[in-house]
This record gives sequence, structure tokens and C-alpha cells, in this order.
Amino acid sequence: MSRTDWNSRYAAGDLPWDTGHPSQHLVEMVELGGIAAGRALDIGCGTGTNALWLAGRGFDVLGVDVSPLAVERARAKAAAASSNRCRFEVLDFLAADPPGGPFRFVFDRGCFHTFDEEELRTRFAARVAALLAPGGLWLSVIGSTEGPPRDTGPPRRSARDVMNAIEPSLELLLLRATELDSLGTPPPRAWLSLAQRREIEAQPSTSAAER
Repeated sequence: MSRTDWNSRYAAGDLPWDTGHPSQHLVEMVELGGIAAGRALDIGCGTGTNALWLAGRGFDVLGVDVSPLAVERARAKAAAASSNRCRFEVLDFLAADPPGGPFRFVFDRGCFHTFDEEELRTRFAARVAALLAPGGLWLSVIGSTEGPPRDTGPPRRSARDVMNAIEPSLELLLLRATELDSLGTPPPRAWLSLAQRREIEAQPSTSAAER
């Protein structure tokens, strides 16, 4: 899915994003009632923590990841939890369509931001839009350009990077500065993005002189 060898990272245990707890941002959005249960897709699901949390709250979840080792671990966790609302597949999201769509909810914690090329981020957003049911929502947690310099941690994307990729295909409902929950300290700064499937095509910018 990107140039990173994610399977090797899982084999080596180099997983600062794998906290063993569901994303605080996902929990907040669901528990505050902003996202209703339904068919959901977790892109870059890792070992399945967020997908299993959603399944426990009534969502029917498909988790996808390019790492076979991550998916193997996610399946083992689902079997141990006797979860029949959650399944996991090895899949490159930019190259293949996840089965079972359309989805009412798509989630990614730190997957969208792994793509350095603007064209790939735009294609990622367009693929999410094509998979969403009417009224469907996409929640993404994205490493940001805010905060002090650092040599490690998640990729950094500006607010402009995020908007340029998302706005053509989806209606951006929320872009909020936050922190990325991870095993590293201090927590990296991040964007919390919530976007909705468009029912009306985005209109071009206009000049004040036209008014």
C-alpha cells in the first residue's frame, strides 16, 4: 500500500501505533452519537483493536490491511473474542475494492497519511467516497505539521494537504487539531478529519468581482 514494508514492522514488533486500546477519537465520535452503527470499513486495521471495538457496539465491520501478519493477529483476536460481527482481509486499498460495500462508516487511524504523493492521497479519498453509502461518513486521524520538530513518529500532513485531497470527493465536516494516541511520548500532533459522501458536486471557487 506504500513503500513501507509493514509486514516486517509487525514481525519486528516496531508498532508504536498499536496501543492495545481503541482510538480515543473513534470512541468519542461513536459514544457522543455522531456515528450510528451500521456496515463499517476499517482501512489499515492492524491487529484489529478498533474494528473489534466497533463490532462490540453493533457495527458489522470489515478490517483490511496490507500486512498478512497483522491480519493473522486480528483474526486470532476476533476468534478469542467470539466476534461474529467482524472479519479481516489482506487487501491493498488503492489496488482492490473491499468486499461487502457500500459502507455507512469508514475509519482509518494513520493510514491516509502514509502516502507522500498528493495524487495517492487524492485517490485514497476518492476510493473512500466511492465506497460510502448515501449519508456515509469517513473518520480519519492524520499526523499533522503542528508541534515541535521530530525525527520519528507518523508522517506530517498540513491542513492544506488534507483538504486538497478530501474536498473534491467528499464534504469536509470537521478538521480539528488534536494528538495521535500512540505509545510514544509526547504524543504527536494530529488532525481529526470527518468527511461525508457528497450528494452535490463541489462547486468551483468564485471571485468577489462576480457578485
